[in-house]
Amino acid sequence: MTPYARRGVHGQTVETLARRVLSGEIPEGATLDLVSLQGELDVSLTALRESLKVLAAKGMVDARQKRGTFVRPRSDWNLLDADVLRWQFAGSAGTGTDLALLRNLGEVRGIIEPAAVRLAAERRTDADLDALEAALTAMGEDEGGAAHAVEADLAFHRALLAATHNELLERMEMVIESGLAHRDEIVHSTLHGENPVPSHRAVLDAVRDQDPETAERAMRALLDQAVRDLDRVRGSESDSAGAPATTGDTHHGSPAQ
Repeated sequence: MTPYARRGVHGQTVETLARRVLSGEIPEGATLDLVSLQGELDVSLTALRESLKVLAAKGMVDARQKRGTFVRPRSDWNLLDADVLRWQFAGSAGTGTDLALLRNLGEVRGIIEPAAVRLAAERRTDADLDALEAALTAMGEDEGGAAHAVEADLAFHRALLAATHNELLERMEMVIESGLAHRDEIVHSTLHGENPVPSHRAVLDAVRDQDPETAERAMRALLDQAVRDLDRVRGSESDSAGAPATTGDTHHGSPAQ
């Protein structure tokens, strides 16, 4: 499914409502007062209803006669939807919920990517190798800053899933990318992190050699590094909490897994 386009008043309304539901500000089972929301958000009733249709398609709200529009139980929400994941990360940045989401996504990656890379090693084409090499080259470039590094990392993992030549696994990119992009943004904002190129190079070399066992081991090592980088960032944030500010130049590393 294509991610929801975040444009204009309509997009802002969708995201505002989504974050309120996901955060519990509008709790499960609550009936929405559309007239009140219309006034608060300063949108037309038609625009508000159109925005709620987006959330309804993701299992978050529903509408019934005599009851009106209400929030469905969390168990009905499409939590693997790329937009729902993105909204959760955006609304929980820096919180315990944020860390729990990252851990959950890390576990999902730990299940999917080692198995996927085995298939990639068996099925990769020259075009797949070219895409992986291009992403790895971009990952090693210093220019472009954090945004460039994040996109290069996403491109590498996207190319790995594509190299499985399994349509369903390829669709998992939208789940993995939500957590990966958020993790990368956190790690890139700090001083700490291991060089990502060697771990990714090991994966690519094994895929090129069509060696599934080595590819899986390399991917697991890469994911372990990703966990270490995030733990290092969180630890450094805790250590610096309340510490006096320092002056001087700051040099950022370029971790991305």
